[in-house]
Amino acid sequence: MAVGIFDSGLGGLTVLDAVARRLPQMAFVYYGDNARAPYGVRDAEDIFQLTTAGVERLWDAGCDLVILACNTAAAAALRRMQETWVPENKRVLGVFVPLIEALTERRWGDNSPPREVAVKHVALFATPTTVATRAFQRELAFRAIGVDVEAQPCGGVVDAIEDGDEILAEALVRSHVDALKRRMPHPEAAILGCTHYPLMETTFQQALGPDVKVYSQANLVAESLADYLERRPEMAGIGKDSMFLTTGDPAKVSEKATQFLRRKITFQAA
Repeated sequence: MAVGIFDSGLGGLTVLDAVARRLPQMAFVYYGDNARAPYGVRDAEDIFQLTTAGVERLWDAGCDLVILACNTAAAAALRRMQETWVPENKRVLGVFVPLIEALTERRWGDNSPPREVAVKHVALFATPTTVATRAFQRELAFRAIGVDVEAQPCGGVVDAIEDGDEILAEALVRSHVDALKRRMPHPEAAILGCTHYPLMETTFQQALGPDVKVYSQANLVAESLADYLERRPEMAGIGKDSMFLTTGDPAKVSEKATQFLRRKITFQAA
């Protein structure tokens, strides 16, 4: 049994790490489209074509269920994929909904009408494309009312992380937080709307201050996946072995991934 995890690059490894710890008996196939990362500056059609190609490769590896661990892909392509492209015997899920369910304190599958929630002022940090789609605001509106969301497109952060330039990434995070706080001086919660950003969570928290609750995706997605598979065990897929696939240079990607997770990761060509 194997579950697929798709990302434009290395950020989805934060999700993989969390779900592997939560579901140690499960095999996972990770697909990183490193040759074409980052997705955050591409248009929606381009993202749709790249994402569907990656998902098809994961289906070929025996993964009937694929998690889009790329917020940009989930924001720009997931709804179209689910409505027009995914066959009935497969599932493709995104990473926004578990985050919003945690923010609004709703259980998975709670389809009751939107209601007032405790948090009223939310800062969203995401890639420029994710911000432009307004997918987070749309999903939030299904579940909550009266929430003010201020979104900050965080240009350059993913590139700096992928390049291993931690000093530049930290500087960019602080700059983006400062820019958002000029528009929303006192956010109550902050959403890290990119799976790369948990690697900078400490920097986000320091820049935002101790009174802002920072929501990061990896652990929330892991719990949501465990719940989903408990209810839908048939979606676990037929794959048996864990694999790491990349469209980039396997040796270079393996080296960066090993630095990311601080354990040996070996990619092979997708």
